Amino acid sequence: MRDFADDLATLRKRLEEAKTYLDLSGLQARLRALEADVGRPDLWDDPDAARTTTTAYGRVGGDVELLTGLEARLADAETLYQLALEEADESVESELAEAVADLGRQLDSLELRSLFSGDHDDRDAVAEIHAGAGGTDAQDWAETMLRMYLRWAERRGFSVEIDEASPGQEAGILSATFIVRGRYAYGLLAAERGVHRLVRMSPFDAQKRRQTSFASLDAAPFLDDVSAEVDVDEKDLRIDTYRSSGAGGQHVNVTDSAVRVTHLPTGIVVSVQNERSQHQNKAKALQILGAKLAERQREERRAELDAISGPQTDVAWGNQIRSYVLAPYQLVKDLRTNEETGNVDAVLDGDLDRFMESYLRWRRAQEG
Repeated sequence: MRDFADDLATLRKRLEEAKTYLDLSGLQARLRALEADVGRPDLWDDPDAARTTTTAYGRVGGDVELLTGLEARLADAETLYQLALEEADESVESELAEAVADLGRQLDSLELRSLFSGDHDDRDAVAEIHAGAGGTDAQDWAETMLRMYLRWAERRGFSVEIDEASPGQEAGILSATFIVRGRYAYGLLAAERGVHRLVRMSPFDAQKRRQTSFASLDAAPFLDDVSAEVDVDEKDLRIDTYRSSGAGGQHVNVTDSAVRVTHLPTGIVVSVQNERSQHQNKAKALQILGAKLAERQREERRAELDAISGPQTDVAWGNQIRSYVLAPYQLVKDLRTNEETGNVDAVLDGDLDRFMESYLRWRRAQEG
């Protein structure tokens, strides 16, 4: 039978490290406190606070269950291996191999969490895509990027709501705003913040010449309530209403009540057109604006704008974080981490985790 001693010892070491960086004892203490809160008869007197408490209870309970479950499964595998050695039983080799592989995959996922260093990395995210240099090709590329992130979110089991998409002049989109809901959505999308460059044979050029185009993604943590962090004064806002054009195909509803909110002191503009009423669109726009202003304040407090959100750059030559080359060869390469793949189609279909994870590891190395 194969020798599993080293594999099991490595898994044991990795699990003990996970208990430390995820603070299992602290999680268990917090779970007990949350259990008491969840059991209070007046919990739902404040629905917003109740949702926050029950969400935290579910997440902390899930983390504790995951760690204790891994402990039990690893202990079972260790016991099974010892019994197999004592009885010279080779019939359990495939079972042990499968258990070791599965435990390894789950620990890989856990170890990724240790790379999230921001206070809000585990939050939902509000993201924006903007077409840059490259004319119609760039607008088409912006819409392709939107689809890429929608597919990525679907792969991870995240939900997405598109709140605004402005149509391109001939094809594609000029911009889109969307919210990704799922644990660590912001921490992962922060890795994508920046300018993305596409090189391909242009479908909009009658001579089929190669075209380079650019689009950018920005992201901020989305909190349902940021009133504790920012105070938005109504007199600082300009609110315009307009008719949605239905940009983005099936992604956006056509309504007569789209809302654009401009925060005059900062120039931040938020448009929402996907809700069913003007009131709902305005409420969502103010919520997104609050998230953006809160992120801006956090950046200013830390005085690390470049480290947190990346430098503010033109969406054009020389500023890209990643290149997607479809012609004359096939390659996607991240220019920060040098992570690359020739499977461009898979990446455009949402296979982005390898790039996000390599960025998080690269960032940890830079911080260290």
